[in-house]
Amino acid sequence: MLKDFNLLISTSRGNEENTCSEAWHLLSVIGDTSVTIDKTGVVGLVTAKTTLNPFEVIKKFREILKESPWEFRYTLRVIPIERIVDTNLEEIQKTATELASKINQNETFRVAVEKRFTALSTKEIVEVAATNIDRKVDLENPDKIVLIEIIGELTGLSVIKPADILSVVKERT
Repeated sequence: MLKDFNLLISTSRGNEENTCSEAWHLLSVIGDTSVTIDKTGVVGLVTAKTTLNPFEVIKKFREILKESPWEFRYTLRVIPIERIVDTNLEEIQKTATELASKINQNETFRVAVEKRFTALSTKEIVEVAATNIDRKVDLENPDKIVLIEIIGELTGLSVIKPADILSVVKERT
C-alpha cells in the first residue's frame, strides 16, 4: 500500500485491480502521467498519489462522468486526502486542528470517520479530532466535513465540502 496517497478510491469486492487500471487511465486523461496507484489490502479500497490537486481531480472526474459515464466501470467513490499521518490519537488531533483552519468562523462542521484495521473507537477519534475546533457542529447538513480515513497504521485526513467526494453511482442517476 502507498504510504503517501492523496486519493482514496472505493470499488466493489474483487475489482481492485480493474479499478487501479481505470484510475490510472482517468488520471492520465486529465494530465497526470506520473500517478502511482496501489491496492490497500482492504477489500474494495485503492489508494492513488497524483501530482495534480486532488480537489481538481474530483472536479475533472465529475466532468468526465457527465460527458462519458461509461469511463467509470469499476470506480464507486473518489475522496481527496490532504494529509497522511500515523494512526494515533495525538497525530490525528494535531492534524485535524491544523486542517480545521479551513473552516470559516460562520461555517458548521462535523467529523466523519471511516476506520479499517484499527482498535481505536470511533467515539474517541471524533472526540480528539473535534476538541480544538471552535466552530458550530451540524451533524445533518454541515458546511465542512473533517474526514478521517484510517487504514491500519496510516490515517488520511481532509477538510472537505460534502460535494468534494465523487460518488459515481449517486451522480449517474
